[in-house]
Amino acid sequence: MSATTRQRKQSVLRRLIIPVAALSALAYFGFHALNGELGLVGRARIEHQVRDLQSKLDKLVAEREHLTARVSLLRPESLDPDMVDERARLNLNLVHKNDLTIMRPSLAHASIN
Repeated sequence: MSATTRQRKQSVLRRLIIPVAALSALAYFGFHALNGELGLVGRARIEHQVRDLQSKLDKLVAEREHLTARVSLLRPESLDPDMVDERARLNLNLVHKNDLTIMRPSLAHASIN
């Protein structure tokens, strides 16, 4: 018996399977590296959102500090009861029953005479 070896010629499709699969994987990951949520384009969008949120945070912190300062003025330790009473009567246009009221003519009424 003679030993014969049989060799097959590789087809063109068989030679292209690995390079096509590698290029497909490279294209997939390359596309998502550019356009994905955390890709180059996505990073610019995230940085823009960070700037907007930081400006909103700065405004809210300033508003909170302002409100905290106003609330601190309302603490009982820092209030003068006479001044609070005076401001409340002025703003509410009320008087106490024991107060002496002096009626002065208004400027509009005085100019008519």
